[in-house]
Amino acid sequence: MASGVATVWVPVTDMDRAIAFYRDTLDLSVKSTGDDWSEIDAGGLTIGLNAREATSSRGDAGGAVITFEPDGSIDDEVSRLRDAGVDFPGGISDHPWGRIAPFADPDGNDLQFYGPPA
Repeated sequence: MASGVATVWVPVTDMDRAIAFYRDTLDLSVKSTGDDWSEIDAGGLTIGLNAREATSSRGDAGGAVITFEPDGSIDDEVSRLRDAGVDFPGGISDHPWGRIAPFADPDGNDLQFYGPPA
């Protein structure tokens, strides 16, 4: 039986760029850094940044999506990240269960913001 989630990790091709994105763009805290593995604190959940082998390539479909709840409104956070150069190709979509705004990190890992329904 699983008792919780220890870490969610995402593959990255450029560790310095990945750290800068999660730290500076998403404003998350860096727990540790290394050439092959770094850790980001996302409000108590550890996001591991795992360096890829030089021969790896992105191209597989599927995988995890990390969903963040913004401190303020989803509209304000999307606006802030757009100003920082982050693309939100689908914008913000409204659903009966809430609002989402999908985007990606510099390595193409799927991320999104989630806001509960009004």
